[in-house]
Amino acid sequence: MTSNTKRWSFDTLPFLPREFKYEVIPGVQKQFEIVKGLLNREDVDTIYVCTDSGREGEYIYRLVAQMAGVHGKKEKRVWIDSQTEEEIMRGIREAKDLSAYDNLSASAYLRAKEDYLMGINFSRVLTLRYGNSVSNYLNTKYQAISVGRVMTCVLGMVVRREREIRAFVKTPFYRVLSCIALEGENFEGEWRAVEGSRYFQTPYLYKENGFKEKAYAEKLIQELSVSQPLQCTVEKIERKKENRNPPLLFNLAELQNVCSKLFKISPDETLRITQELYEKKLVTYPRTDARVLSTAVSKEIYKNISGLRNYPAIGTTAEEVLQMGSYKTIAKTRYVNDKQITDHYAIIPTGQGLNNLRNLSELSAKVYETIVRRFLGIFYPPAVYQKVALVTEIGGEQFFSNFRVLVQEAI
Repeated sequence: MTSNTKRWSFDTLPFLPREFKYEVIPGVQKQFEIVKGLLNREDVDTIYVCTDSGREGEYIYRLVAQMAGVHGKKEKRVWIDSQTEEEIMRGIREAKDLSAYDNLSASAYLRAKEDYLMGINFSRVLTLRYGNSVSNYLNTKYQAISVGRVMTCVLGMVVRREREIRAFVKTPFYRVLSCIALEGENFEGEWRAVEGSRYFQTPYLYKENGFKEKAYAEKLIQELSVSQPLQCTVEKIERKKENRNPPLLFNLAELQNVCSKLFKISPDETLRITQELYEKKLVTYPRTDARVLSTAVSKEIYKNISGLRNYPAIGTTAEEVLQMGSYKTIAKTRYVNDKQITDHYAIIPTGQGLNNLRNLSELSAKVYETIVRRFLGIFYPPAVYQKVALVTEIGGEQFFSNFRVLVQEAI
């Protein structure tokens, strides 16, 4: 960057460098020199690249090799999904030539350049255009406006949602509910102003199931309470069976969502714990967006299940899954789909590393059990529910009830 581009001005925009230059961060220069020396040793003819299996991991090694000036070496890419000895040895044994991942590397370089170009250009444009207005509002001397490929989009989503919340106007309305006893069961019925009702399409309604004013709801209750004791007539009843399959496996986002609800922990804390479980060989790679397994993994999935028989909290369930044998046909289900996997398949237990359980905190152990239960759940048949839709009549008005009864549990 030249001296004339250091000064923020519309005259120097857009800033599009012909060449993107890199430098080693001074704080890691010493460690870089050690790695550089190892990569360029004369007695080393093959380099096994074991950075994270993904775009960023690929980018890290390519940058190191670029800055270290690595030439004339065989470079093999180790691509693994867990830290178990078996998986590591497989990764080394099946390592492909680094060139097989050139497209992944190119995409990583492109994204880094895109981030740079977007940030340096749009941050300057918006700062030059709106910086003074923002600094005057904040009562500061200067104010830079940061723009980024991800941060600006996320900020836009947050602002849009906040505006919706602030613009929301609470509108109370009043419903009339009945409490019905039928065949030993108690349930609610919701009144609706359907055709035939004395309030059908009247201006007193807020919606079909409620009034704008409390007085009209109370009036309806009084009208229906004239005849005592209160009795209703079943006008219509529909029963329908519904199967509910076990949910898909965890990706990082889904695991963070569930852990937030179950354990009240932040997404960062969930990632930290899952990374710990990964490093202790208990689960597969955590930074994944897939919720399914690959076909290749599904063929060997019995190994993961077998190992879980030694997990005290749920060993009998793992044994039951093996006895059922459903894992043999898991590849034909919705839980296996190669097209839905980019870098890594879903987060699942490896069935190994169980000796490390005693070194886990109580919270980490709970997260691990959550992952195990979600994994074993996919091998069970769906839960069966009986859905019931009931229409009852009181004094010429209809009440609608919908409920679901569990007939057969999935587990």
